[in-house]
Amino acid sequence: MDDRDKTDGQGGSIRPEISDDELSGRLRGLGSELDKVRAERRADAKAASASPDRASTSAGMTLAFRLGSEFVAGVLVGAGLGWGFDYFLGTSPWGMIVFLLLGFGASIVNMLRAAGETGRKTPPKGGR
Repeated sequence: MDDRDKTDGQGGSIRPEISDDELSGRLRGLGSELDKVRAERRADAKAASASPDRASTSAGMTLAFRLGSEFVAGVLVGAGLGWGFDYFLGTSPWGMIVFLLLGFGASIVNMLRAAGETGRKTPPKGGR
């Protein structure tokens, strides 16, 4: 046989035959590379699971925004009602002061209720 590559008759070359041993070696090499990649992905997944859970972080942020909005809404409603009383009844500044303080108190109660501190039906253990 010739040492030249086989051709397909149209000027293109045909690959020489590859032995089964060479193909088995390539397959083993690819298998070992695949095992390395899988091990790296498992290590990355374990590292990601060790970090704080995103669901709990987002739940905490949701509660924080809710509590903040409860506080701001209570104070603004109190101030608005106080301004309205002062405007229509001519009691300036007493309506604003009283209703602003009432709005502040109501917002604190709403925040405690939203956080679950005041809705208990049973008293804490150890207290009377």
